[in-house]
Amino acid sequence: MLTERHLQIFIALAEEQHFGDAARVVGITQPPLSQGLRRLEALVGAKLFERGAGQVELTPAGAALLPYARRALTSIEELHQAAVARDPEGPEIRLGLAPEVPPSAGAAVAAACGAVIPGSRVTVVTAPTSSLVNQVGTGRLTLAAVQHPAVLDGLEAGPVSLLPTWALVPASTVTASMVGGEVVALRQLKGLPVAVRPRAEAPAARDLFLDTLALHRPDGGTVVVTDERAGLAMAAAGQAIVVTADPALIAPGVARHRLADDPLPLRLRLVWSRTRTPFLRPNDVMAQLTEALAA
Repeated sequence: MLTERHLQIFIALAEEQHFGDAARVVGITQPPLSQGLRRLEALVGAKLFERGAGQVELTPAGAALLPYARRALTSIEELHQAAVARDPEGPEIRLGLAPEVPPSAGAAVAAACGAVIPGSRVTVVTAPTSSLVNQVGTGRLTLAAVQHPAVLDGLEAGPVSLLPTWALVPASTVTASMVGGEVVALRQLKGLPVAVRPRAEAPAARDLFLDTLALHRPDGGTVVVTDERAGLAMAAAGQAIVVTADPALIAPGVARHRLADDPLPLRLRLVWSRTRTPFLRPNDVMAQLTEALAA
């Protein structure tokens, strides 16, 4: 059966004339794009492209069918828009938030979603960055706030927002040089590991964090925790240091310090699919959402 994805692959290949570039436009990798093209050619009973060294060129049959594919895809998009417009409950915006996003920032983005798209319904899920990128790419989420850097697989992305972080240190380990001031340098935080989340949740962002940590604090190491709540519990027990962007995260027995020169900011950006969520393309919409994220 001919699907919307087949049309997207056909049009992207015709416009980009390159498998890799077309895959990024559609938001998939090259193997499924090639499989989709083979399936499309089998469905229409004609060879649509001449291939060679990654480059592609329309065949006469492909050139003849391309206008029909464009009209068909436009009709499908208009159908989606008409269905959304007639939804008595309003369009649904499915927002994904990485666990590292502070509650206040996540709430601000959710509120901005409702404000920039009147009549919309906002639903929110929390999941690791790697999962959120996949869900946005497959259409299960409208957009997501994820950690940067990350492999986006052709998704659109807003600018990177840098959120300041604090070090949560067991009060029992606070030294004389740290007393009387909230700002500390990473090199002063000695003797305990820094709590980090599993690398698989956001590989590129986690590697950047660990590399920066090792540069400023070569001794001490890290300990893997499931979430910030677990890290905070370990800090309260005198067993770990937590680096967090949440301005409200604190517990008895834990001292809170701003890091000097902010070497470990939380890097966040919004991602969405250009092909699946065309209503998020306008710059003013994304500007408002990005501003809410960094507020």
